[in-house]
Amino acid sequence: MHHTAYISIGSNIGDGLANCRSGAAWLAGSGNVTVFSHSRYYRTEPVGYPDQNWFVNAVFGIGTPLDPFELLELLQAAQRIHGREKTAIRFGPRVLDLDILFYDDMIVEEPGLVIPHPRIGERRFVLEPLCDIAPQWMHPALGVSAVELLGGLPAGGPACIPLDAQPKFQETMT
Repeated sequence: MHHTAYISIGSNIGDGLANCRSGAAWLAGSGNVTVFSHSRYYRTEPVGYPDQNWFVNAVFGIGTPLDPFELLELLQAAQRIHGREKTAIRFGPRVLDLDILFYDDMIVEEPGLVIPHPRIGERRFVLEPLCDIAPQWMHPALGVSAVELLGGLPAGGPACIPLDAQPKFQETMT
């Protein structure tokens, strides 16, 4: 059985755009993920730990036979392969960050995995790209769409600026 999930991707160490593209391509090449949509890339202001470089962020939609925990393991493997190391700084710099935003319409609250992502409704750097590809996605616990969540964010929050670069996944989208 195939499941639908939306994944956020970000990087602010080295070439963030190249890191994001490489991470998404690695996942698409894993044999366990089919990328069917990809947002624009955004240059985004850091949240939670401001003393760092701005991020590059995007969101992509996937089909996968993996269960949520297997998908989490795959995302963590991609992060490790791309050089991500554990750090004591929460929300600090990272070469590659991959998060499951949602998985079908499931609600998961387990140690190490919460779906939908617990801070999705607070993050312009997630909601802007999510609205590029799935504006009508309904939060299964809150009953509001992605575009409604985005509209509920305060004006003047952390910047989220579209880049001109387009995703390099046209050949994998169906």
